[in-house]
Amino acid sequence: MLTQPAPTKKSMTEQSSSASIHRFEWLNKIGIPPALFFGFLGVVIFMMGDGLESAWLQNYFVNHGLSHTQAATIFAGYGLTVAIGSWFSGVLTEAFGPIRTMLAGTILFVIGTCLFVPSLAAGTNYHLLLLTYPLRGFAYPLFAYSFLVVIAQATPKERLGSAVGWFWFCFTGGFFVLGAYYSDVALKDLHLSYIELLWTGLIFVSTGATVVLLNFVWVRRHSPSAERPAKHAALQTLQKGLTIAFENYKIGFGGIVRIINTIAVYGFIAFMPNFMQSTVGFSQSDWLSIWGALFSTNIIANLVCGMVADRLGWRQTIMWIGGFLSALCVLGFYYVPLWLGANYYAMLGVSILFGISLAGFVPLSALMPTLAPEHKGAALSVLNLGAGLSTFIGTATVSLFFDSLGIHGIIWIYAILYAVSILLTRFMTLNDHSPRSR
Repeated sequence: MLTQPAPTKKSMTEQSSSASIHRFEWLNKIGIPPALFFGFLGVVIFMMGDGLESAWLQNYFVNHGLSHTQAATIFAGYGLTVAIGSWFSGVLTEAFGPIRTMLAGTILFVIGTCLFVPSLAAGTNYHLLLLTYPLRGFAYPLFAYSFLVVIAQATPKERLGSAVGWFWFCFTGGFFVLGAYYSDVALKDLHLSYIELLWTGLIFVSTGATVVLLNFVWVRRHSPSAERPAKHAALQTLQKGLTIAFENYKIGFGGIVRIINTIAVYGFIAFMPNFMQSTVGFSQSDWLSIWGALFSTNIIANLVCGMVADRLGWRQTIMWIGGFLSALCVLGFYYVPLWLGANYYAMLGVSILFGISLAGFVPLSALMPTLAPEHKGAALSVLNLGAGLSTFIGTATVSLFFDSLGIHGIIWIYAILYAVSILLTRFMTLNDHSPRSR
């Protein structure tokens, strides 16, 4: 009689892991890789702590003695470090692994906060803030965009649009929605000062980072095949992240479209809070509510657009929901309050539509790695660089043109750029004939 060999410790561990993941198989049906579920949750918590000042810091700067141009320049410096961190996120993740890269992002946030917040508490010294606030810009790209690379590597192509939709749901939900609403509650109901509020960001960031990193430790322990690349592979990955945008013009176009995607959002941070409150007449609470509604809508639309684009076409979704509708909504953000004044519900409607339009760019995160299947990490580095440059160029546009062109001119610059994104996306064709290629 033949006897079965006793199961090894490794095989029992893998079977246990497989059984655990199988219990969450329903997550696959909605586009979330089950093994990364807690990673998505950790991204929400981390981004909430990182973005809690996004809706009010510009107005704080201006109300405490800085000019509009000085405030915009500080945000532009922040955007520059975001751009640098964004480019490194993809290549470092592919070269050295997500755990090290995301841990580096967390440490940089802690260091940046410990330098920036005391500087702000001491007063709005322009040069000191210009040195300290941008240090925080390295943090969230290394953390969140590294996780996006993992998603692209772990998700089948047929569900990739949905998976990246969930990523942007978590990213936006934490950074713009929960961060804004938490700030409103903390300032009004918990009676925290602005400085105390900024310190609480460390709690959320450290908690979110712990959740994600423990998730990856668990995945590595139960997936022995996931090994670190050799040093020569790491160097090749870093080099490819520099050259791929020039070797493949579609990847280069995709990077430009990603810059345009959120250029107005980050530009708005540098002037819109003060415009809406001091010029139009909204209260801070009303403005935080309008701003939060934009991204509350966006997180739901991210999911819908990701799933719809998997069926109707990635490029069509980017061009028309993303480029065309965003151009109209950017104009609406200026002209609607100009015509109707501090009409809360009118601005709420514009904000909701803008949230939907921004979600139209979600399939870009699926399209880019598909355009370079042999170098997904490098392609996503270009995408992430575009996301970072969006922060920098959006705010730098305000810094450069606020005095000469005013809000009116800046709004039209953004609207024209969204129209340009439609043209560029037309050239980003795939070679297959699936619905996603349209």
